[in-house]
Amino acid sequence: MSTINERSLLLHEENRGKLRVESAVAITNADELSLAYTPGVAEPCRKIAADPNVVYRYTVKSHTVAVISDGSAVLGLGNIGAAAAIPVMEGKCALFKEFGGVDAFPICLDTQDEDEIVETCIRLAPVFGGINLEDISAPRCFAVERRLREALDIPVFHDDQHGTAIVVTAALLNACRLTGKSFSSLRAVVNGAGAAGSAISRMLLGMGIGELFVCDTKGIICRGRTAGMNADKEELAQLSNRENRTGSLADALRGSDVFIGVSKPGVLTGEMIRTMNADPMIFAMANPEPEILPDAALAAGAAIVGTGRSDFPNQINNVLAFPGLFKGALSVRSGAITENMKHAAARAIAALVSDEELKADYLLPAAFDPRVAPAVAEAAAAQARADGVARI
Repeated sequence: MSTINERSLLLHEENRGKLRVESAVAITNADELSLAYTPGVAEPCRKIAADPNVVYRYTVKSHTVAVISDGSAVLGLGNIGAAAAIPVMEGKCALFKEFGGVDAFPICLDTQDEDEIVETCIRLAPVFGGINLEDISAPRCFAVERRLREALDIPVFHDDQHGTAIVVTAALLNACRLTGKSFSSLRAVVNGAGAAGSAISRMLLGMGIGELFVCDTKGIICRGRTAGMNADKEELAQLSNRENRTGSLADALRGSDVFIGVSKPGVLTGEMIRTMNADPMIFAMANPEPEILPDAALAAGAAIVGTGRSDFPNQINNVLAFPGLFKGALSVRSGAITENMKHAAARAIAALVSDEELKADYLLPAAFDPRVAPAVAEAAAAQARADGVARI
């Protein structure tokens, strides 16, 4: 029997990729041609020239997202470059369409220069209703997203950061429901201070988690630390670790309730879990090998275990978040995706699991649950209106 890698390679070869561009209108005779193209097409052009806002009414901008990568941090493959990143970006676009009904196009840039990435995205923006940044390495991804959000009046979203943060938060909200622990009293440890770890930390803090420690390869991030620091970690040091603890991951975990790993295999041990509070929650999301395997975590006393893998329960899967989030943002022509919209998306995902369904091995709705994208879209659109970033 062929392996999944062999089958995937054959699928990509037979189809020459995963996307097609198809016309939404018929062009089978002279009249249809004159409506879709010249001379009729001149009229929507004139309307847009007179009022740029109507571009959403007459073009693909209302339902199309650019999926943009520089190929510097692709899955677990690392810096493999623009061309090698195309299959992943195609796949992302396919997920946008399949799960959210959003059209998306892959754009892989042959540059890893921050200024060039930003400038290129700005020049491409007129045709798109939103930009999904993907697989851009930290810390460059933080600056690229920030600069584009400041420069553009369409949603800019780095899924590796915020999609992961939304789904982790949804899982943690339901873990609290199941264990009876209060979110506002939790002590959590995030291991990994890259794109995902930073965004998860900021979102949990924004949602009002009790205490949070962020660790990297040098240990607990704290004020006054100099080793391995950068501007983003300096900011995290100010936002987290109120006690200004120092030490290792093991030191941070003592007396904590939650471990969230976006780091590397094997860094969490059963001995560490046994030093945590009763009913610890373990989200070990390193791929393809988690920080600790679920069986080992459960044997050490974990009440709940989630990973990034589909072959274990409680998969933290970004597909629960980004299709619906963009669908909702586009539906109201939002100028941004706000922090409150992300919070609303997390709550909407969590709420789809009823009290009767909620179990230690079922914290989140399934990726193919048809309720997810509409629920997230509705919550995001409502919050965009409340936040004043919706145009309609």
